[in-house]
Amino acid sequence: MVTGGTRGIGAGIVRKLVAEGAVVLTTARSAGGADLPPGVHFTTADAADPDSASRLADEAVRQLGGVDILVNNAGGGQAKPGGYGDIDDKAWQEILETNLLGAVRLDRALLPGMVERGSGVIIHISSSAAHVPVGPLLHYSAAKAALSNYSKGLAEEVAPKGVRVNRVSPGMTETSAVDAVLGELAASTGGGLDDARAALVGMIGGIPIGRTGTPEDIANLVAFLVSDEAAWITGVDYVIDGGTLKAA
Repeated sequence: MVTGGTRGIGAGIVRKLVAEGAVVLTTARSAGGADLPPGVHFTTADAADPDSASRLADEAVRQLGGVDILVNNAGGGQAKPGGYGDIDDKAWQEILETNLLGAVRLDRALLPGMVERGSGVIIHISSSAAHVPVGPLLHYSAAKAALSNYSKGLAEEVAPKGVRVNRVSPGMTETSAVDAVLGELAASTGGGLDDARAALVGMIGGIPIGRTGTPEDIANLVAFLVSDEAAWITGVDYVIDGGTLKAA
């Protein structure tokens, strides 16, 4: 199962796992014209909805017979160009529901099946922003940091039961979600998208490799981590950001 798999990084992960032979169930708030690979199962779900997790677990059993690989990818947040003072309680609650609690609930719903089978892999898509907070996305950065901390603790708890849990923390990746953030920054400053992109790259400290990421870059890493080739890897945070993060 890949949550948020109809666009951006999630869609890239779905395509890669299908190409590797996986049978995939993916989710999004709506189908929204998604161009899914042949054979991919789809159901609507909202990571911020507390009732979604149990329903998705039932769908997984019905459509797949169970879940061996769970990629908690659904997430995101609206930029607040004014910084922390513009982030009210409602925005904080929404960002925590979408980026932290949605994954917690889905893990709780699907882990028992993995533990019963004695095997399984969970990937939490975090963000390099969990390591380097970005002002307009301070609430998002904090939620992803909480997700990373939770993921590390979960990995330690379930490793003896045969389940591996790892994190993938992308840097600035060209997706529609990033485009939306750039649009919000451009609107707040009166500049163009190129100016907003340069400003955001500056906020994160530059990209030494010289380009932004692609969904395929992230998907290739996820595919490795869920494979048997990564059988001795758990509890690890893989930052994939073109060299932006200068220290752990």
